[in-house]
Amino acid sequence: MRYCRDLEGYGASPPAAHWPEGAYIAVQFVLNYEEGGENCVLHGDAASEAFLSEIVGAAPWPDQRHWNMESVYEYGARAGFWRLHRLFTEKRVPVTVYGIATALQRSPSQVAAMQDAGWEIASHGLKWVEHKDMAPATERAAITAAIRLHELVTGERPRGWYTGRCSANTVDLVAEEGGFAYISDSYADDLPYWHQHDGRQQLVIPYTLDANDMRFATPQGFNSGDQFFTYLKDSFDALYLEGASGRPKMMSIGLHCRLIGRPGRVMALARFIDYVQSHEKVWIARRIDIAEHWAKVHPPRPVSERPSQLPEEVFVDRFGGVFEHSEWIARRAWAGELSPANDTAIGLHAALAFQFRAASKEERLRVLMAHPDLAGKLAQAKQLTASSTEEQASAGLDALTDEERTRFTDLNSRYVIKFGFPFIIAVKGLNKDKILAAFETRIGNDRDTEFSTARRQVERIALLRLSAMLPAGLQSPSAP
Repeated sequence: MRYCRDLEGYGASPPAAHWPEGAYIAVQFVLNYEEGGENCVLHGDAASEAFLSEIVGAAPWPDQRHWNMESVYEYGARAGFWRLHRLFTEKRVPVTVYGIATALQRSPSQVAAMQDAGWEIASHGLKWVEHKDMAPATERAAITAAIRLHELVTGERPRGWYTGRCSANTVDLVAEEGGFAYISDSYADDLPYWHQHDGRQQLVIPYTLDANDMRFATPQGFNSGDQFFTYLKDSFDALYLEGASGRPKMMSIGLHCRLIGRPGRVMALARFIDYVQSHEKVWIARRIDIAEHWAKVHPPRPVSERPSQLPEEVFVDRFGGVFEHSEWIARRAWAGELSPANDTAIGLHAALAFQFRAASKEERLRVLMAHPDLAGKLAQAKQLTASSTEEQASAGLDALTDEERTRFTDLNSRYVIKFGFPFIIAVKGLNKDKILAAFETRIGNDRDTEFSTARRQVERIALLRLSAMLPAGLQSPSAP
């Protein structure tokens, strides 16, 4: 069974973004252009719009026009857009527009102004409506129609995509469509990442719902421009400090013409732009610029490197020896719930150790008994597994004096007689003297204590073996 959600991401060690000119942060302003594409019976929809307006808590009016709602949206196109256009162009800030195709079609002057300013116009779908209940075939047709209309209106095919009111299928359907440098229907990270679907690697540039003026139109949102400015400033400061400490990130700011375009709010945005521009080492970019940078500097890894994506026999062949001579552990792990979180050494170890711990006491005992004696007869006969041979050699157990060999032989024999399984210790970082000292101490334990100790050592050996086989984080690209 495969669990499709990725709760691991970049983990504790995100990749160095390497933003241009060593920037500590990439800042990106998105202007959602939805006015004229929202739910409206004039557009053939079943009811009026009820989302993201000054009328907080509005409900759809079936088969009726909602005149107040329509006029709120019209404000965004008629006044808000032009106020924001002046602000961004005067401050020379590049912008990405998420454009609803039908809204763009109804706003030729605004589209021309976007293009004259050099703004990126990404696709925001065909209409500003919910996709969650669409059948895949219906949503696929809407995506195709949006691309076609977008190209007819702007003269260019969109290279970025954000539905917003998406379904669980949206990202995969857009990836299948192909031709997109990025998709933004995700809020899962502060950095771009690669999404694998049906053999494709699609770049995802996550968007934001927190640093977003939509919270002026939602309960427990922003009540004033000062609150918006403070939140944006705090977000910027946190990410800027992370970047200065060697962990550069990306900050997205989501905007809507009918919301931030109001006089009582736009000055907060202006103050924030001034604040950002007062800092050095800041890259203000369009999302397409970020996509091109990431694809060049951090190309996707081959899917074949991911343990959770391997066929059963390949998985077992590769990881069946991690727990000594106990491939059944790997086979059970493969049949369990594997996800991208198990594609790292720590993650895969968790899946394997889970099966080891869940096994019967007799099965766990057999795993202990599968381990060879330290410096024992198998080692002398060179019949150890490759992993055991390397591990014992790293501690110098392949170069014992006659006296040391006699001592190991005696301890091995006494230990097995007492406990019924061989002495097991993860030898990495230990020398012969430390191993012998641990041997002498542990041989005095009772059986239950030693059985628990040996189990923990088996798990540690497995983690060390996996750490040598897998990188710390498979999402992290190979680029330095």
